[in-house]
Amino acid sequence: MKVKTFYDKQTATFTHIVIDEDTKHCAIIDSVLDYDQDAAKFTTDSADAVIEYIKTHQLTNQWILETHIHADHITAAFYLKEHVGGKTAIGTGIKDVLKMWVPLFNQSDETPITGEQFDQLFDDNESFKIGNLRAEIFHTPGHTPACSTYHIEDAIFVGDTLFAPRMGTARVDFPGGSARDLYESIQKMYQLPDETKVYLCHDYPGDDQQPISMTTVGEQKANNKMLKENTTLEEFVAMREARDKTLAVPKLILPSLQTNMRLGSFGPKSANGIQYLTIPVNVL
Repeated sequence: MKVKTFYDKQTATFTHIVIDEDTKHCAIIDSVLDYDQDAAKFTTDSADAVIEYIKTHQLTNQWILETHIHADHITAAFYLKEHVGGKTAIGTGIKDVLKMWVPLFNQSDETPITGEQFDQLFDDNESFKIGNLRAEIFHTPGHTPACSTYHIEDAIFVGDTLFAPRMGTARVDFPGGSARDLYESIQKMYQLPDETKVYLCHDYPGDDQQPISMTTVGEQKANNKMLKENTTLEEFVAMREARDKTLAVPKLILPSLQTNMRLGSFGPKSANGIQYLTIPVNVL
């Protein structure tokens, strides 16, 4: 297995391409569509870099995987599928998220709450293949009800569930979030061998730091600032909930949620040929 990682500085997001070097098959995890909120314009530079890498290395893309419905960036899943193919997939917890958010954005006519807009909804502990690589998904709710982790060979791709040890864990103050659920989800990861690689979705380095895209289970258990190996449930819940009370709403939450529920698409054009976002007022 080879992992090629791209970092989008604007949203502090890592996109990973997981490659089976024997078969040249690959999967894309947590892609980015570039979006300028002030100008209400999107571009595809980040996604195009992924496409170029796949085509230059003559890879066959099998999967476009999401760890959850992101609230801080827009996925490029719909665009990547057009250009490199592959099945779009997410955990079955997406159904709970769709039931929660689709009515809020008044999108019932264009965003199915069944999750059928995704090619595959993975059950907890379901197995699949990337070429000859062994892959399994396990549900890791807490940050959102839809969060899942992809366990591929000797690595896990954890989405927002864990950050670099100096950053801690995901926030849990979104609708459906739960510090207790997040604690239990991370315990699943901590049961894996210490040498298991942990590929992250985000990092927010200081001016003199490089972004950290990968740690290990052992490093997390020893050094995670919010949840070490010996941290109790009660300690974590108190720490996490206190921290969340100090956090601002993510800048891109409203455009991200409504587009990510439909694979990053901005939806059908109106009668005048223009696509529109919905901004519900006084609801967050």
